Amino acid sequence: MKEKVLVLASNNKGKISEFERLLESLKIKVLPMSHFPEINEVEETGTTFKENALLKAREVARLSGQVSLADDSGLEVDYLKGEPGVYSARFAGEPKSDERNNEKLLEMLKGVPSEKRTARFKCCIAIVLPDGKEYTVEDSCEGYILEQLVGEGGFGYDPLFFVDSLDKTFAELNMQEKIKLVIEVRQ
Repeated sequence: MKEKVLVLASNNKGKISEFERLLESLKIKVLPMSHFPEINEVEETGTTFKENALLKAREVARLSGQVSLADDSGLEVDYLKGEPGVYSARFAGEPKSDERNNEKLLEMLKGVPSEKRTARFKCCIAIVLPDGKEYTVEDSCEGYILEQLVGEGGFGYDPLFFVDSLDKTFAELNMQEKIKLVIEVRQ
């Protein structure tokens, strides 16, 4: 039986690790796009998470000849009129830095009361097959932004994004809790 391979259209170590753990029970080998030297970073020129996910998945499927999965995700803060949104990874500019992004977000929300710090973590996943078939799914998780970092896990805005129903930040969740949250959000 041929090994199932999925090329993740990312070089983000946090995302790669999470997708490997999420898909390990399906016996799918997850390869980062860095496994294919001919694939360069795909510029995210879309104005939505879906557009960016499809841009990346299409290019990686085309160049690798394998099934490709890409996601584009980010944080939308209501007080900031949806920012950082599709610019979440580079909110504080280049080079990308989770630490600087979190510092900028905290500075922009300085003095804002907790009831006005509502936000959602939004994600679109795109899967593109070598024959050109495309599949997408989008969803979000509601929460709010804390005034300081809490938790050691995750990456990005995880230490600031608090989910009331879990009474934790994303950075405090273990992988089983994250998988359970994904399943609950999808139902």
